[in-house]
Amino acid sequence: MGVPVLIGHLAGDTAAGLLATLGAFTALYGNERPYRNRAFHLAAVALALTVSVMLGIQAKEIPWLVVPAVVLIATSSTFLCNALRIGPPGAYMFALACAAGTGLPIVHLSLGQAGLLVFGGGVFAWLAHMAGMLVQPRGPERSAVAAATRATARLLHGIGTPGEDGARHAAALALHQAWTVLVTWQPVRPAADESLRRLRGLNRELHLLFADILNASATGSAPPADAGDALRNIAARLRTIGGREADGRDENKADPAGTHPGEGADSGRIPLGHHDLRESLRESVRPWSPAWMATARVGAAAAIAGTLGILLGLERAYWAMAAAVLVLYQGLDWMRSLQRGIERMLGTLVGLVLAGAILAIDPDGLWLVVTLMLLQFTIEMLVMRNYALAVVFITAIALTIASGAEPVSDPVLLLLARGVDTVIGCVTGLLIMTVMSPRTVEIRIPRELVGVLVAVKRALARAASGDVDSAAARRARRELQHRAFALLQAYEAGMGAKPWHRAQAERSWPTVVATQRLAYRVLTFCWMLEKSVDDRAAIVHASFGPGGERQIGRALLQLARAIHAGTGPAPLASLPEFLRAELRLLHDSLVTADTIPNNTAG
Repeated sequence: MGVPVLIGHLAGDTAAGLLATLGAFTALYGNERPYRNRAFHLAAVALALTVSVMLGIQAKEIPWLVVPAVVLIATSSTFLCNALRIGPPGAYMFALACAAGTGLPIVHLSLGQAGLLVFGGGVFAWLAHMAGMLVQPRGPERSAVAAATRATARLLHGIGTPGEDGARHAAALALHQAWTVLVTWQPVRPAADESLRRLRGLNRELHLLFADILNASATGSAPPADAGDALRNIAARLRTIGGREADGRDENKADPAGTHPGEGADSGRIPLGHHDLRESLRESVRPWSPAWMATARVGAAAAIAGTLGILLGLERAYWAMAAAVLVLYQGLDWMRSLQRGIERMLGTLVGLVLAGAILAIDPDGLWLVVTLMLLQFTIEMLVMRNYALAVVFITAIALTIASGAEPVSDPVLLLLARGVDTVIGCVTGLLIMTVMSPRTVEIRIPRELVGVLVAVKRALARAASGDVDSAAARRARRELQHRAFALLQAYEAGMGAKPWHRAQAERSWPTVVATQRLAYRVLTFCWMLEKSVDDRAAIVHASFGPGGERQIGRALLQLARAIHAGTGPAPLASLPEFLRAELRLLHDSLVTADTIPNNTAG
């Protein structure tokens, strides 16, 4: 934030430096990505911010185009950021950049010059973001595996406690994220890299240990006695990766535990991470998908807020549009959206006082640079801990940049306008959320329950034949893991809904828990088969027995039909010992829940 403004000041055009800071917001993205993937990701973000600002600047020449231009950027970026799991600030910065472009005081710059300045700020942010590669080339990958190690340790200590289900889900998420960093965000054919090979091996060991812990829990046994030592050993070996062996020395000398079988895992034994680009987009375009609904809400709210701003004669109506996008772009549930809207309004009102003080002082030159850097630093320290307090400084920095380093003739009027715009935008966003949320709450949980059962059936079909290593089998296991995550997200969204729909979600909780336990039991079984190569056929035969796969398949189909129809399930026929307890628990949960509403059609 500081360097672009400093360069602008030294060049005698501070306003141009402030414009470049819009590109510098590139630095807010890609923190968890490996450096090679991050390089392309940040380049795309910098380019997208540049296009957004240029579209806003061009639109202000034709006033009636302002609202459609911001709506276009807001909806397209919301869909892509949600579909591709690009976390906060996600679509908000692109919408804000476009909206800001409609009101920046840069009449002395051409459209091309403005675009180059924004892109230049993005390039500098790219360089700053990539600098860590010079110190720890595999730093992001190490951090992901370290997080998975800590989450698995918490699961080990949580077995048999009320927090076991939550710890299991957190560990599964951390392991899945680690595979995403180690596999999905790596080149299709990565160059020979000892650190990456060892990190994948360690994460595979973690996943096998995770499966052993869950298998013990499912059978009522104690966790493996050496699980704690194994976790500490993995953590110790993890600390050596990217260190001495990076100097070209023998990796076994840097490894306190020597060579481990898991560290030699080939690509055929590595799980898949998140869905790729094509699969993510295909899933997100489904009607009523979270990305689809978030996009629809953002489009409606931005259009209404912008139109209201124009009808009310607000000079900077884009602030209202940006506030509406902020409330809705993440696709949060109703309660969290309400909290976000209230925090935004209260934080903005307090932030106007700070912004007024800064505009009154009118810092220039180096003082402006220091002011922006301090504001942005404070935002980054607070935004994940106390959003309302962070908004105070977000408001101040936004108004400082919007002033274009020029004295404000009537700061009171500017501050009042910002407050009114924010209230209009937040209230509009919350009203849209209220109107457009009921349908998704009603259908998501039943649909995801059915999705998990279908994924269980497909994964079991592979496992029953002893196939857990092929590309198709790994895709089936990934889909089951993904559907288990989506189910819990659907439940959490339901619990954050308005009271009536929240009651529906509460009634479904026993079914959600039973379905998740079934999913993780199947995933654990697949990991056990992968680990036991020599005994695989015997384990499959002992688990399923004659006709066991067909019996389990019929039970899964029967339960899925009951959920889809919203009716109570018929009694289950005879089942093999394998999965009998999990399937009966799921069956009983549907009976005691008085069935789940029939809202999965379509």
